[in-house]
Amino acid sequence: MNVIDLQCKVANTPDEIEQIHRLNYRTFVEEIPQHPPNPERRLVDKFHHENAYLVIKDGERVVGMFAMRDKRPFSLDGKLPDLDKHLPKCESPVEARLLAVEPEYRSGPVLRMLMDNAFEQAHIHGWDLVLISGTTRQLRLYRHLGFEPFGPIVGTGDALFQPMFVRPKRVATVLTTLAEISKKEDLDTALRRKAISFLPGPVTVTPRVLAAVSVQPFSHRSALFYDMLDETRRGVCRLAGALHCQIFPGSGTLANDMVALQLTRTRAPGLVLVNGEFGKRLAGQASRTGAPFKTLEIAWGRQFTLEAIRDALDTLPVGGWVWWVHHETSTGIINPLREITDLARARQITPAVDAISSVGNISVDLHDIEFATAVSGKGLCGYPGLGIVFHRAGNIEQRLDVPSYLDLGYWIRQDGVGFTHSSNLLSALATSLTEQDFPARHKVIAERDAWLREALAESRFDILTHGPNACPAVLTLIPRSGLSAWDTGLTLENEGFVLSYRSNYLRERNWLQISLMSVPSIETLSTLVALLKS
Repeated sequence: MNVIDLQCKVANTPDEIEQIHRLNYRTFVEEIPQHPPNPERRLVDKFHHENAYLVIKDGERVVGMFAMRDKRPFSLDGKLPDLDKHLPKCESPVEARLLAVEPEYRSGPVLRMLMDNAFEQAHIHGWDLVLISGTTRQLRLYRHLGFEPFGPIVGTGDALFQPMFVRPKRVATVLTTLAEISKKEDLDTALRRKAISFLPGPVTVTPRVLAAVSVQPFSHRSALFYDMLDETRRGVCRLAGALHCQIFPGSGTLANDMVALQLTRTRAPGLVLVNGEFGKRLAGQASRTGAPFKTLEIAWGRQFTLEAIRDALDTLPVGGWVWWVHHETSTGIINPLREITDLARARQITPAVDAISSVGNISVDLHDIEFATAVSGKGLCGYPGLGIVFHRAGNIEQRLDVPSYLDLGYWIRQDGVGFTHSSNLLSALATSLTEQDFPARHKVIAERDAWLREALAESRFDILTHGPNACPAVLTLIPRSGLSAWDTGLTLENEGFVLSYRSNYLRERNWLQISLMSVPSIETLSTLVALLKS
């Protein structure tokens, strides 16, 4: 292949159109089985007469193509009926489809030339958002190029696609990346380039934790595994001030589902406190059990008054329950722990708390909490993938009317190994517990928080929460003067700083979050502040 002989153009001849149909067939029938085969070995796209085709030609041969169409409904409209709800603000989107390159040309400049000309077309037509359905076989490449995934995966069988988008104004970044790849840079090396994480999870792990997760796995039924599990459970309980806990493969959501089934087993009415996204999710999980409960809901970022909580608890009978989030990650606020627990215990009401974002990041005492949840990542500084449920009672009766995986009593009966467990994830968590000085970690996070709040005082962002009820581990930034949190987040990512802004609840409010759970240095924070101020 001689690069000089390659030409990119808008297809406009019968021969080029015919070659498009045949390349379309080879790619989306024979390689990606999205359509059934036919004896003609040609595939005419259903939007063919509305498509604008960019093609790469080597001499007279079409070796690559890209179709663009700006008429609604898009093909994605048929796969995602609520497509617009998933998209960032835009005025003139275009859907790019049928990206196909002959195999022998995929390591050269063809993809870069197609993208270069696609962005040129976007500029000419005023398109401000490019949508694609990226094959799941190449998601790492698309992400590396700057495409942002949204919504669920669509398609069936072996033809699965992730809806994604990119803004044409990111053309320089995308083309630079493609140029690097076309120079035969190893893609895995490029994907491992260090980005500085300001996310509330996963957190940056230490070399020892990384080494612990990388060893050969061993049986979850071995004596070695049981010994490591017992020691890890004791360590987690000491840190959290809890009496007992179960550690299992799964997420924090799974842990909260297990708690929901324990709270509602007697069908006694309960109360869920909601002042953010994760309190809202607890209410949703309680609702799925079918048990009676009500919510005490206030504006996001506001602090509950103890008077309001007391009045709400007074409406519950003895044996009822109250469930709340300690550190509401969606806002960065801390809800009372000891005070609510005391109010509940005085009324013989069961207290339960989501402590997923607080354990390991701030000091907690779960001794008098009946049920609480945490995870292996976030403040515990291990790898994500393990859920933790703390329980005050040493023995809990099994629930035979729920799935065994979700039954806390079953896990207790099985001595913490109900099903297949991950020795690698557990080893990483055990290692983190032994090497972290958590009181020192709490102090440093608080110091970084104080420094950052002062440094951002003259920036173009307001901070949502302040004072003793603000968690030092997460700061929520509210842009001033019409600034876009989404665009700010994308710009910072291009500079190597990854902040929270992609979650729907953040996008809806135009919020941006800085998490200090990875304990960045003052030097790193200084660079971030300078970027936020520029």
